[in-house]
Amino acid sequence: MEFTQIVGIFAAILTTSAFVPQALKIIKTKSTKDISLGMYIILTTGILFWLIYGILLGEPPIIFANSIGFTLTFIILLLKIRYRNING
Repeated sequence: MEFTQIVGIFAAILTTSAFVPQALKIIKTKSTKDISLGMYIILTTGILFWLIYGILLGEPPIIFANSIGFTLTFIILLLKIRYRNING
């Protein structure tokens, strides 16, 4: 494995795992009032396009990070929509 791939994988793990605490907190508290719906729509769409880009390039670190990142941000987005009438 090349050094650049190792760096890419490490970056992917760090940036992708950043969404885990937010997703777990929302699942636990059922509160999404302090996150922006617009921001998560834009972020989720952007990550989807990064995933498509990674697939087109055939780059595993980009595909890995954005597959997981898209899943996590999409879950957060769905929970934001689901809980918005409950708590803002």
